Amino acid sequence: MDIAMIGLGKMGANMAQRLLRGGHRVVGFDPSAAARKLLEDKGGEAAASLELLIGRLAAPRVLWMMVPAGEPTDATIEGLRGLLGRGDTLIDGGNSYYRDTLRRAASLEPLGIRYVDAGTSGGVWGLQEGYSLMVGGDEAVVETLRPIFSSLAPAADRGWGRVGPVGAGHFTKMVHNGIEYGLMQAYAEGFSILRHKEAFDLDLHQIAEIWRHGSVVRSWLLDLSASALKTNPHLDGIAPYVADSGEGRWTVAEAIELGVPAFVITQSLLERLRSREADSFGDKLLAAMRNQFGGHAIKSE
Repeated sequence: MDIAMIGLGKMGANMAQRLLRGGHRVVGFDPSAAARKLLEDKGGEAAASLELLIGRLAAPRVLWMMVPAGEPTDATIEGLRGLLGRGDTLIDGGNSYYRDTLRRAASLEPLGIRYVDAGTSGGVWGLQEGYSLMVGGDEAVVETLRPIFSSLAPAADRGWGRVGPVGAGHFTKMVHNGIEYGLMQAYAEGFSILRHKEAFDLDLHQIAEIWRHGSVVRSWLLDLSASALKTNPHLDGIAPYVADSGEGRWTVAEAIELGVPAFVITQSLLERLRSREADSFGDKLLAAMRNQFGGHAIKSE
């Protein structure tokens, strides 16, 4: 199957390689000449512009976008709007906000351009292990794309599926990432408790390795934690600053709108925001209040 891959960053390039291994023809575009050359070195074809990319494929075309969510995705779609025709399919494999996905699909529908959203999980390990794909779109359209999803997933019948109409894929991936926030926070807090029990002189890497086999808390996130603790037991040189890419915020906002209590996901998001406060005014005020009502000592900076 011929596939155009738009966006050859780390994840897009890895997905292109996996598609090539599956016997697909991949033509890729990326603004970076180095990224395009890397695809060619792996056996794919590269185009230096969206116009040239479209010209390399026979209609009806299938295009997979792996570009950052938000304005870059909108800009890419705008650049494609006059190049694609009826029957062409555009797959958004990035972590777009599902409401943006619904808007984009509606804008392309009058043109006969079919829009599919594929929430994609797997990170840097997807090339070897395969990707978990949560697909939203028309059932018949998704079925025509089965060879693509089967090649990208861990197995043809495992790790991927159509979860609902357009928008459902990115909605499911949004909640997936919210759950991920909570799981990561639980591991972080648990290992922090172990680390602070200095009297036992616990080996955190050893404990992580024990838990990886047979334990009810075993997971891929635990595997990654074990790897990090093996190479850097005290996490030296790592700043206590945790970024977020938006999905946790969207999940919490959706929970509020739906009236669904989501304590763990919400708290894990707030902990990420808190990690960025190098000079917390709120904590200073707490210390000042304790001093005012109880005469408790205040530590100087």
